[in-house]
Amino acid sequence: MLRPIIAICLAAAVTGVLLAAPSARAAQPYVGSAACQPCHAGEYEQFQKYSKKAKSWKSVATMAPKLTPEELRGCYECHVTGYGKGGFVDYATTPQFADVGCETCHGPGAAHAEAGDPSLIGKPTMATCEGCHNESRVRSFGFKPLLHSGAH
Repeated sequence: MLRPIIAICLAAAVTGVLLAAPSARAAQPYVGSAACQPCHAGEYEQFQKYSKKAKSWKSVATMAPKLTPEELRGCYECHVTGYGKGGFVDYATTPQFADVGCETCHGPGAAHAEAGDPSLIGKPTMATCEGCHNESRVRSFGFKPLLHSGAH
C-alpha cells in the first residue's frame, strides 16, 4: 500500500520540477554567449577573436586584489554580462557571464535561444553603448567609445 503513495508523490514531485522549469528560466534570463554560437557562429567567432570585450574578465581579475568590494562591483557593471540583472553573480558561480558577451549589448537571450524568434532579442542602440561608454568613463579611463569596436 505504501509503494503506490510513494510513486504518486514521486510523480508529483517530478511533474512539479518539470512545470517549474520555465519559471526557473525566467528567473535566469541570461544564457551566455556560448548559447549563441550554434546559430550565430560567424558573429560569435569574430567577437571572440577581435573584441577586447570578449576578454574583459582578464582586466577585472588583474585589478581585483587592489580593489575594495564596492570598487569591484563597479567594475562588474561594465566588464561582465548581466551583473545585478540575473546574469553574473561571481566567477565561481557564473563563469559563463564573466566577460562582456552577446547579451551585454543584445539583452537577455533565454527566450530568443529557446524559441529562435528574432523579435525576442534586442538590437543595440547608442543608448545601449552609453551605459558603459559614457562621458565620465571616457574621461576616467581614456578610451574611445566605438560603435563597431570589434563586435560583429
